[in-house]
Amino acid sequence: MPQFRVLGPLEAAGADERPIGLAAGRRQRSLLAALLLHANEVVSTAQLVEQLWGDEPPKTAVTSLQGAVSSLRKLLGPDVLLTRPPGYVLTVAPDSLDASRFERLVAEARTLEPQARARQLREALALWRGRAYVDFEFESFAIPEQRRLEELRVDALEDCLKAELDCGRAAEIVPELEALSASNPLRERPCALRMLALYRSGRQADALAVYQQARRVLLEELGIEPGPELQQLHAAILRQEAGLHPGSTDTSPEEHCAQVADALLAGRLVPVLGADPAVLTGELAHRFAYPPEEPSELARIAEFVSLTKGSGRLHDELHDLLVASAAPTEVHRFLAALPALLRERGVPHQLIVTTCYDLALEQALLDAGEEFDVVSYVASGPDRGRFCHISADGEARIVDLPNTYATELSLARRTIVLKLHGSLDPEPERSRESFVVTEDDYIDYLQHSDVGRALPVALATTLRRSHLLFLGYGVREWSLRLVLGRLWGTESLSYRSWAVVPEAKPLERELWRARDVELIETPLDEYVHALARHAGLEVGAPR
Repeated sequence: MPQFRVLGPLEAAGADERPIGLAAGRRQRSLLAALLLHANEVVSTAQLVEQLWGDEPPKTAVTSLQGAVSSLRKLLGPDVLLTRPPGYVLTVAPDSLDASRFERLVAEARTLEPQARARQLREALALWRGRAYVDFEFESFAIPEQRRLEELRVDALEDCLKAELDCGRAAEIVPELEALSASNPLRERPCALRMLALYRSGRQADALAVYQQARRVLLEELGIEPGPELQQLHAAILRQEAGLHPGSTDTSPEEHCAQVADALLAGRLVPVLGADPAVLTGELAHRFAYPPEEPSELARIAEFVSLTKGSGRLHDELHDLLVASAAPTEVHRFLAALPALLRERGVPHQLIVTTCYDLALEQALLDAGEEFDVVSYVASGPDRGRFCHISADGEARIVDLPNTYATELSLARRTIVLKLHGSLDPEPERSRESFVVTEDDYIDYLQHSDVGRALPVALATTLRRSHLLFLGYGVREWSLRLVLGRLWGTESLSYRSWAVVPEAKPLERELWRARDVELIETPLDEYVHALARHAGLEVGAPR
């Protein structure tokens, strides 16, 4: 099957890759180009005549067309150029047309991680030898396809440079971005990528100058200001926001710990504890004979138990399992040791966010002699969708008016534990016990509650104005990502933030990168001991 190339001068080659000598005249080449524009589709004789001769074809046009088809068929083969009423069809195998292969490679690249994505996009862009259908730039039948392919090429180049930027190659791609911006001065995305690459290369002033230049061009050419995204990037660079840093970094472990410790000791760090669902998942699946061929996610297994045995039985089992596994870990002990240090330095106590249901953190704080407030999500009953505030003396109050619920909670007084998925209640009555655990629970959480607005205003403000340290947070689970979605929407975090997990899968890395969160892969107990040393806490060696 012949190969065809239109991403540059028109060329054809046989299966052995030897060039097929097209006639020197334009008629045969224009016919092939017109047929390639509709590869594997029937193109009528009338349409071909119009495309090749325009609105006023000569009387001999049909005869001339038939002659051109005959000569082209001899070059390509009788099985390639076929007569099909009311015209002709050019059969082209998959990937035999460079434009089709280019589009396939670009589409597939979108599913890959940045490094592989950049590599595949470079492969796709290497297929271009010049402007698409360059031999027919003034032929009306080719102009729409030329424009479409050129738009795809620029989009692919932008995507490629963005992927390389995500891989930490900021300084390397600046020259290519300069050339892309110069050839497309009204496109804002190359400008944004260039600004970001310059900023990450330590050239903040140059990045800001690029914005001013782009603004002048847009005002002079179109009479408009830059779009919201470019304006926001300009403002973010002026503020040196954390989200401008790449998801991966060459910062050494010592430098990283120093950065996090500085934020912690300034009272501007919020730890976010993630639940490890492995124990609950395994035990529930075993106790209730969960079908092994079904997905082994906690929300799915809990849904199965709730439907087959009832929500009461599910909650009883969860209660027993959580009571049995509520021993504090090294992470909990580290967090419980911080209040005394923060008081000593005269900075506010911590807001600690958790998606865990157990009481291990609370027990660690009690063991350390610390008072604390708990603010826990209510997943069922008449107060569903609200938060319950349990003060240090054990009094419970529903937060009815989040916007005015401020004086009751103060980080100046003591630590606050925010439990976003409900909590275990150790009292016999279990009146405060509530779990967001089944698929239906999460659907309700998604549909019927606005966690960001239900939070007491002081806590919501603290969350949005702090660095976040995610410890063991399982962002791969869709149910846990609801937390981020509910609190921060689709926006990247405003302050530089970090996530610590023992080991991350490729999807997990991409999900954190999308939030501009720096990922640290290390055991949690080793991490908190290293952080404790930088914060000046006396701790034992990790167990």
